[in-house]
Amino acid sequence: MRVVERPVRASVAAVGATVLLAACGGGDTGGSEEGDPLTVWTLENLPDRLAVQEEIAAAFTGSSGVEVELVAVDPNQFNQLLISSAAAGRLPDVIGALPLAGVQLLATNDLIDREMTASVVEGLGAGTFSEHALELTRDGDAQVAVPSDGWAQLLVYRKDLFDAAGLAAPETYDEILAAAQELDSPEVAGFVGATVPNDAFTQQTFEHLALGNGCQLVDDTGEVTIESEACVGSFAFYDELISDYSVSGAQDVDTTRAAYFAGQSAMVVWSSFILDEMAGLRADALPTCPECAADPAFLARNSGVVTGISGPDGDGPEQFGDIVSWAVTVDAQATAANFVDYMMEDGYEQWIGFSPEGKVPTRQGTAEEPTRYIDAWATLPSGVDTKAPLTDFYTAEVLDALRTAPDRIGPWGIPQGQGALIGASLGELPVPQAIAAMTEGEVDPSGAARQAAEALREIASSVD
Repeated sequence: MRVVERPVRASVAAVGATVLLAACGGGDTGGSEEGDPLTVWTLENLPDRLAVQEEIAAAFTGSSGVEVELVAVDPNQFNQLLISSAAAGRLPDVIGALPLAGVQLLATNDLIDREMTASVVEGLGAGTFSEHALELTRDGDAQVAVPSDGWAQLLVYRKDLFDAAGLAAPETYDEILAAAQELDSPEVAGFVGATVPNDAFTQQTFEHLALGNGCQLVDDTGEVTIESEACVGSFAFYDELISDYSVSGAQDVDTTRAAYFAGQSAMVVWSSFILDEMAGLRADALPTCPECAADPAFLARNSGVVTGISGPDGDGPEQFGDIVSWAVTVDAQATAANFVDYMMEDGYEQWIGFSPEGKVPTRQGTAEEPTRYIDAWATLPSGVDTKAPLTDFYTAEVLDALRTAPDRIGPWGIPQGQGALIGASLGELPVPQAIAAMTEGEVDPSGAARQAAEALREIASSVD
């Protein structure tokens, strides 16, 4: 079966480590001077989201008297802009919505004001944050970013079809394969997942499944480990799903969503950003299943989600996701701390409110109101063209799985302190290329693991 491609929402910025290291090697990094307007880059660059951020910045200026110059940065251009700005000594004071790989890379290159960052977290209260989010944004014992919010990768499945077939929720490799086999038909694919070689979404999809099988990209010393038995098993699992129970042709972020939305797939791996779309709240990504004409939220009401996946070689459920943060640069003015503090308190509900399905708070509340922000998050209106809270469409079980995701995600390389390698690999995408070669029949799972490992080792040698 064929599906129609649709525009995609941008997510992760890949930062080229080698070039950045060269650009930052010595020279003046003067930056702004005290009293200048604060320069704030934001990777949340969509027009509606930028408008909200401008409102928050204006409110901060009104309360503090500090002017803010907000600069929208295309995630795909972040690498180039950061390199040129660092080389010219023109770093911004603050960077917002920075993914984990970017945080670790800036820390590796000493572009973070660690003392100011620590003071912000201490002032807000470390106990008000997700401890796991704080751990993921540290370099050793040093806090190198202020974690703002996170999104989770999900296995979304047709609960109505599973229930009718008497199938368990697809939480393990065996359960996923059994369901894919049982539900696969000429009309409905058992599973859809990304396979294109030039898209980080292919890696995110595979990584979500591989983590639960104990497959890690690198170990604690930085040694590439994707040729391990657990990783080969993960490649074999993904190959079976795609080859035996999926749709024909290369699949990407758009086509996988479109297949599920058309009622042509029983399972899909996608980020939590799918939840508002699945409820019919976004006009350019509406569900098109036969039942959706009468009830645009049919899929939302009849879908379940699985966060952590377990494989036979793993130690328990694991999941992929990302934490985005506020980074205070080494050239920042002292008032940068006040701005980040404001964004994480007075402006925090507005910040998470422009896309709550993909901005789960990593700060649950304040010392006085420990659950203030996480309670507000569940009631915030989601969507683009139509607004409604997720509680109108999803069960408490689904929302509880989403709200606790920042406490559980463990993306490749970040816990091992290899953010620079992860950033560089996202520029060349060796894992998606190996997946594409495997699903096209060019290599077997062992060959795919070997191909990815060889490319990663070459990248690692250039980062060292």
